[in-house]
Amino acid sequence: MLDYYKIITITHQHLNIDELPQFSMPEANENPQLLLDLKEKFGFEELMYLSTCNRVSYILYTDQNLDKQFLSAFFKYINPQMDSEILDVVQKYVRTFEGSEAVKHIFEVASSMDSLVVGEREIFRQYREAYAQCLKIGLVKDNLRLLERYTTTTAKEVYSKTGIGERAISIVSLAVHKFIATEPHKDSRILMIGAGETNTLVGKFLKKHAFTNITIFNRSLDNAKGLSKILSAPSFHLSDLNMHEGGFDVIFICTASNDVIINSNVYSQLLKRDSSKKTLIDLAVPRNIDSDVISQYNTNYIDVESLRSLAESNMQHRKNELVKAKVIVQKNVLDYSKSFQHRQIEKMLTHLPSEIEEVKQRALNSVYKNDLASLDSSTKALIENMMDYMVKKCISVPMKMAKANNS
Repeated sequence: MLDYYKIITITHQHLNIDELPQFSMPEANENPQLLLDLKEKFGFEELMYLSTCNRVSYILYTDQNLDKQFLSAFFKYINPQMDSEILDVVQKYVRTFEGSEAVKHIFEVASSMDSLVVGEREIFRQYREAYAQCLKIGLVKDNLRLLERYTTTTAKEVYSKTGIGERAISIVSLAVHKFIATEPHKDSRILMIGAGETNTLVGKFLKKHAFTNITIFNRSLDNAKGLSKILSAPSFHLSDLNMHEGGFDVIFICTASNDVIINSNVYSQLLKRDSSKKTLIDLAVPRNIDSDVISQYNTNYIDVESLRSLAESNMQHRKNELVKAKVIVQKNVLDYSKSFQHRQIEKMLTHLPSEIEEVKQRALNSVYKNDLASLDSSTKALIENMMDYMVKKCISVPMKMAKANNS
């Protein structure tokens, strides 16, 4: 029954992200038996568990009623230490979906329509990995397997037929895209000042685009080792920046300092006598490059504020594409409902061929055995051929009628 599809989900929309773990099973990846025990404890026919940085979902196939009493018992089992005050109002934090609404919800989740960042395809990868794990340990059977097939098809259709995943929205990716748009040479001399998370992401983009002439400066050489290894680039202490003799074409800068790192004097030392236009990408808040540098020198300056407005514009574009995506999802929910009904009929009729064959054999070998014994071989053969024909028709006719009634 379609109504047996049920989803229990907790997301950033109703709870602080740092509170999500108390509703999750963080050890489940290393210890799959925990999920098998959960399935056994509550008598679920099938179970799939999906956990991301901003979502915990339990995708079920069960006749259980997801009322307050059930949810309280469910999460008390998952987290015996959960505060009783939370359990008393658990429906405040938890969303539940049943039947076609559950199907619709999982289609939207995999298509990144219900994500913290609309259009972020990472959720689709996480969904497929979660499904593969639950399938491997035997939690998933025919019903969730069919649902996964349609979920994957729907997500791919949404991504390919709408612009929901188009246009970068992260500050780092936008910065790199703007840099690439200047059509820099692959041997451009790049200075990376700062080796934290932001510049590490920048470094991965630069490596992907085959930029290799990179020099790293950081306040801590130990912290610079990771980025230096990723880029196979030399790293130096930030205090050595003034003494850099290699020149530069591009600067990516992002440090934790609240003070300006590059002022006019430092910039002049780096330039030497080079008068060509430089690209300066300042991803720090507050900015690490003095405004005097921008006003006095020939630069292509990119900062967080200019990127933020572009990110907001691109996010609005993705949200506008939700209208198209919802049409696709709604159509596929209807298609899935029909396909699910067909599948249930097929399963109900699975035993029909063997049962009809048993009727035929009983007729030949018991009920009409004596009558057939008096017939010649050719007549017997004709009767058996006629019965074989009737058996095939008795199987095919109800199948065709069932499909016609559900089309």
